[in-house]
Amino acid sequence: MPPIRGILLDIDGVLHVSMKPLPGVVKTLSWLEQQGYATYFVSNTTTMARATLAQRLQQIGLPVSEQRIITAPVAAAGYLRQHFAGKRCWLLTKGDTSRDFVGIELVDKQADVVIIGGAEELLSYETMNAVFRMLMDGAALFALHKNMYWKTTDGLQLDSGPFVRALEIASGQEAKVFGKPAPAFFQQSLQAIGRTANETVMVGDDIENDIGEHRK
Repeated sequence: MPPIRGILLDIDGVLHVSMKPLPGVVKTLSWLEQQGYATYFVSNTTTMARATLAQRLQQIGLPVSEQRIITAPVAAAGYLRQHFAGKRCWLLTKGDTSRDFVGIELVDKQADVVIIGGAEELLSYETMNAVFRMLMDGAALFALHKNMYWKTTDGLQLDSGPFVRALEIASGQEAKVFGKPAPAFFQQSLQAIGRTANETVMVGDDIENDIGEHRK
């Protein structure tokens, strides 16, 4: 087995909890840097650009640079540039995620690719029907994740997963997923850090949602 040369660290739950750094994190990151490990930081966030995420992490004292952050939108954008160069993309997310899609033409009609992230409030009947028609006309369907629901202070709330699933059923097309632990996410991550899977470890706080079948 080759020596470990790359490390992927989940952000939420590994570096911090509720934006409070965990004890020893800063020293650990410094040690990894000194030892020469290619250390990158991964997240499934779909509502902020990685520059925004880096800024927030730096504000709480974590030395994390934008260039070393890989999110589901960053992975999807990288895949688009490699496999759908010149294609038009309808990006359905909230926040400033579009900043990570530099060089990709973003549209809201006649798209070649439709990407759905954390866009629950945006997914009206009119929007869903427009996406459905694009898929039936040959557009590809990407999902930044397929989570069914999430917990809020007001109780459980539907996430984007049910909307993605509805489009899959209606169009007969399976969405390509780019959030952890989807293979596409880790493929893009390994390309970014310049390491192979055999020499890279993933550190998360949820074995199913961070690592999934890749733990085998």
